[in-house]
Amino acid sequence: MSETKHFRALIAPLGLGLFMTTMAAGLAAAQAQATNTVVIKNFMFSPMSLVVKTGTTVTWKNLDGEPHTVVNDSGLFRSTALDENDSYKFKFDKPGVYKIFCGIHPNMKETITVQ
Repeated sequence: MSETKHFRALIAPLGLGLFMTTMAAGLAAAQAQATNTVVIKNFMFSPMSLVVKTGTTVTWKNLDGEPHTVVNDSGLFRSTALDENDSYKFKFDKPGVYKIFCGIHPNMKETITVQ
């Protein structure tokens, strides 16, 4: 019986720790989407697709050590080269599907859907 109590005393904090870690990761993802921030890291846009409402401003933040740009394929907007920790913002005033890529690394792509 004593072993059972010790086992529970060890397992309960581990389970709680795992739960807290999972919740924190989910909260971070929710906050990123709630603030409409796209992170540029590891030569990727994250998230690679984002759905926002008309009138929303989206912010791209470069966390890579390499410069990147944020370019709309129809020419609506184009950022300057963003160095590490630089950011760029654009307000989406019209509904539609916007294809985005990095002008320096064209294989980096994402889609912004504005409803």
